[in-house]
Amino acid sequence: MKPHEKTPADFDVVIVGGGIVGLSLACELAATDFSVAVVERNELKAVTEPPDCRVSAINRFALQQFKQAGVWRSPLVQRACIFDKMFVWDQTGAGQIQFDSVELGLSELGVIIENYILQHMLLEMVTAAENISCFCPEEITSIDYRPKAAGQSVSTVKLSSGLQLSAALLVGADGANSKIREIASIQRSQQPYRQFGLVCNVATAESHQNTAWQCFMPTGPLAFLPLYNGWSSIVWTLDDDSAQSCMAMNDEEFKRVLAEESQYQLGEITDLSQRYLFPLAHGHATEYVRPGLALIGDAAHSIHPLAGQGANLGIADAAALADVICTARTAGRQWSALHTLSKYQRKRKGANRVMEMSMTGFKELFGQDNAFVSELRNAGLSLVDHLPAVKYRIIRQALGA
Repeated sequence: MKPHEKTPADFDVVIVGGGIVGLSLACELAATDFSVAVVERNELKAVTEPPDCRVSAINRFALQQFKQAGVWRSPLVQRACIFDKMFVWDQTGAGQIQFDSVELGLSELGVIIENYILQHMLLEMVTAAENISCFCPEEITSIDYRPKAAGQSVSTVKLSSGLQLSAALLVGADGANSKIREIASIQRSQQPYRQFGLVCNVATAESHQNTAWQCFMPTGPLAFLPLYNGWSSIVWTLDDDSAQSCMAMNDEEFKRVLAEESQYQLGEITDLSQRYLFPLAHGHATEYVRPGLALIGDAAHSIHPLAGQGANLGIADAAALADVICTARTAGRQWSALHTLSKYQRKRKGANRVMEMSMTGFKELFGQDNAFVSELRNAGLSLVDHLPAVKYRIIRQALGA
């Protein structure tokens, strides 16, 4: 982190939130003529072994953005696991669908990487950029947001260290409980799924084969995501009773249940890490922008994790916002004005809403414990698996194309 004196500092852009999405925006703005500040309250933990349980499936669009920015030149890239296949099946029948990068003429479908490792890789690029300053760990004590005439604004952010930052554009990358969204008086829908996500890392008797495995069952989807060390990260959607029951099991019992529920697709579970539980919900901000203010990532939207698209949507937000303000500045236009930022909202809100509705629809469809619906699901999966054009369209959407 760069040292700073406790004096007022003027920036073009102040990004609140130094997670994957906030740092992705900072990387997009590195080596531009924008002066950028990133404010994050939590110090990033040191790199350790074994792998962390919180991972993201990074699609090809996001991966390409990172490669172009130089992020993938970090030595930590060895902690990313390429996956070149996806296998999805319905536990209640014979329906299944497979995606293979070779069939699509691609080198990979994406990568699985621990969230904090990706943060480290992004932070390496951000701290090396001359036009970016990082303030971490720093608590925000107050934000003075004042829209001005002509659809612009100036914001002042006061930090616990006593430093005061001013910005022409204030960006909220501070998660579902965004302070930036709150100070802008932007409403956000919030609908709980009444389910939990159980996550942990597991070793299996059979190789994960660089494949992302996903089983749909009435209780919720169960995903095995390949990790760099041969283990798999699992994300299992469960209702409250089932989630609590799984958390109460001893390791041996949980390994047996997990192998049975996955129909031994990767054989026995031979080892596992600590288990964690988190509630699932989806929501959407009514607006992404105000004069001199923009929301990206979970501050603007959140979806069901069944397709692993949450981080990718936020990274796409960051790329779109950077493109809009850089294009406007190059053209000599008011880059932080509402009419400019509205272009970012038009680019991203519709696409994010479609993904949110799609994931909720999948969750409802595969959560139906009905014999007739199950038969239709299985027939549909198998049919799509034999329709290359449809499969190609589906996978292009998932890959961010």
